[in-house]
Amino acid sequence: MRDLWIEKYRPSRLDDVVGQSGIVDSLRAYAGSGSIPHLLFAGPAGTGKTTCAIALAKQIYGDAWKENFEELNASDERGIDVVRGKIKNFARTAPLGDAAFKIIFLDEADSLTGDAQSALRRTMERYAHICRFILSCNYSSKIIEPIQSRCVVFRFSPLDSPDMQPYLERIAAAEDLEITDDGMQALLYVANGDLRKAINALQTSATLSQHIDAEGIYRTTATAKPEEAKKVMETALQGSFIEARGQLDTLLIEYGLSGEDVLKGMHSAVFDLPVQEKTKADIIEKIGEADFRIVEGSNERIQIEALLASLVVAGRRR
Repeated sequence: MRDLWIEKYRPSRLDDVVGQSGIVDSLRAYAGSGSIPHLLFAGPAGTGKTTCAIALAKQIYGDAWKENFEELNASDERGIDVVRGKIKNFARTAPLGDAAFKIIFLDEADSLTGDAQSALRRTMERYAHICRFILSCNYSSKIIEPIQSRCVVFRFSPLDSPDMQPYLERIAAAEDLEITDDGMQALLYVANGDLRKAINALQTSATLSQHIDAEGIYRTTATAKPEEAKKVMETALQGSFIEARGQLDTLLIEYGLSGEDVLKGMHSAVFDLPVQEKTKADIIEKIGEADFRIVEGSNERIQIEALLASLVVAGRRR
């Protein structure tokens, strides 16, 4: 069975982390000093939060990093019992070897309940002399203020394409893959700043062919091509509702996209439409309404066809 590439090619050193240069510089300084405060990593998925935590532990502890580093996922066990039990038991035991402290990495900490976070605050305070916490979350606003005030907060941003592309090219070379220019651009478009998503998409496409092109990337990731979504909207704006509906059928049936996938493609393509700014704003509003209704359980085909109908009306007003 093949290894997961996101683990196989995960950087082991802070110097190898993709992007986030300012954060990496600060963490490198902490590693050089041999001590860290409590840390809070906030930002979107796939931007290097877990990688930075593990790389930091490896540089502080060396070969003994596994004995003094505990990784937990708060979305699996999010109640107060896990804080009072598993987390507290690890935090209060002495570090192994010559280490001055241990590290608990708590991923998806924003999934913890309010009571669990309150209990965690007290644990962080009580055992800070032998245990440091690194909390990771998508939304720092969901972390209570008493915890935030005890942490140095680092905000991770989506990765830029120029940072991601060389890393993906190295993986492709290591796996003997031939990736075309349009395939790489499709991979970066699908990832949208999420390197983990890009690596998973590359591995999935590689199971089908050693030759990676844009068509393969879009099909294996069930993503609407920007030009296809744009074409559907342009057709509707020109007043051809039936033709636009047929193009929508191609995306939903032939490409196997969900309604939400189609709306995401439309949202990305809106800004390239040859219409006035006010019309673009109106289209964005309609896309948002359709997306909300689909998430709430409405029929996706009816909602998207209603969106196309509104585009036909908007086109006649131009």
